[in-house]
Amino acid sequence: MTVNQSQLYIGIMSGTSADGIDLALVDFSTGKPKLISSYYQGYNETTYKKITELYQPNTNEIDKAFTLDVLLAKQFAQAINQFVSQENIDINTIAAIGNHGQTIRHRPSITSEIATPFTLQIGCNQTLATLTGIKVIGDFRTKDMVLGGQGAPLVPAFHKALFPNEPQDVFVINIGGIANVTFLPVDKSKSILGFDTGPGNALIDDWYKTHKQGRFDNNGEWAQSGNVNTALLNHFLKDDYLTLSAPKSTGREYFNMDWVNKNISQFLQSSASNLAQEKQLLAEDIQATLTALTAQTITDQVRLLSTKANVYLCGGGTLNTYLFNLIKQNLINFNVTSSDTININSDALEASAFAWFAYAFDKKITGNIPAVTGARKEAVLGIEYQP
Repeated sequence: MTVNQSQLYIGIMSGTSADGIDLALVDFSTGKPKLISSYYQGYNETTYKKITELYQPNTNEIDKAFTLDVLLAKQFAQAINQFVSQENIDINTIAAIGNHGQTIRHRPSITSEIATPFTLQIGCNQTLATLTGIKVIGDFRTKDMVLGGQGAPLVPAFHKALFPNEPQDVFVINIGGIANVTFLPVDKSKSILGFDTGPGNALIDDWYKTHKQGRFDNNGEWAQSGNVNTALLNHFLKDDYLTLSAPKSTGREYFNMDWVNKNISQFLQSSASNLAQEKQLLAEDIQATLTALTAQTITDQVRLLSTKANVYLCGGGTLNTYLFNLIKQNLINFNVTSSDTININSDALEASAFAWFAYAFDKKITGNIPAVTGARKEAVLGIEYQP
């Protein structure tokens, strides 16, 4: 196979919201990432259910997971082939695909149930390479975990490449199923930080699906119809994960409907007048409270790290107007905006990140930041798969 000198890379991302496939075509000819175009392909209800069923221990998991591993790779390949055709791109000009894969389990810490930390992303890299005819770089998290890190979040290294010389502190906040924050301090003596703040859309979506038709609360309209229960919000905020110091990362196996129901039950049991409290807990009020939880767990961390900064929001959560406005209200002295306002596509940002990780692999650029993941040292991340 002829060595390809192209600087075009495709990044592919399927987040824990499990809504679909994001693709980004990124040009690295100048060394700095430049988004050329992006593409989105939604999952049908069958694929969505197959993914989300694997977030929790279940029966026949190995057959389900590895059947889905190949099925998702075929859907990834179909999306990429359609994207390439739509954009009239010669595949020989694509250096590689960076495939994050679909996370179905992320267990970064030793617990009473987990003796050895691990992470699992599916969407078979070899199948993807073979069906597209393009080299694939994947399995980005494992090496960081072997080095003692949490394998996540990885995207702060990409954010560092995006914002190399800003005049003040910068935060990049991605609100997917789980919300994560990157802190890029203007004072270069301080460490770049990044961690999962807690739930992003996960609990908001799960509660909505339990009570309404559809997968998500459009613009936060249902949440806006309710009232935030401050006492319940304060109970949620006492969760062990939310009080942990970074480095830390989490996933849908932790923040889910079991978490919501357990905490509501504990709250009612601890209330002096739990019967009265229970009557006051309307479904729309809980939706408002879960939305406020996402906003506060993000903004508390921003205020702890800085007093003045540009805060760029990206990911599906930016489409939730109510959530977006809550974040802005909580950060009144900060410049809070979507990354779209600085020509960084908020929907394609994470897919762009994994195009960068494929580029970094090829150029032997380290892809992890030990202060972020907790790894013992920096490392080039990923494994190469040839067509």
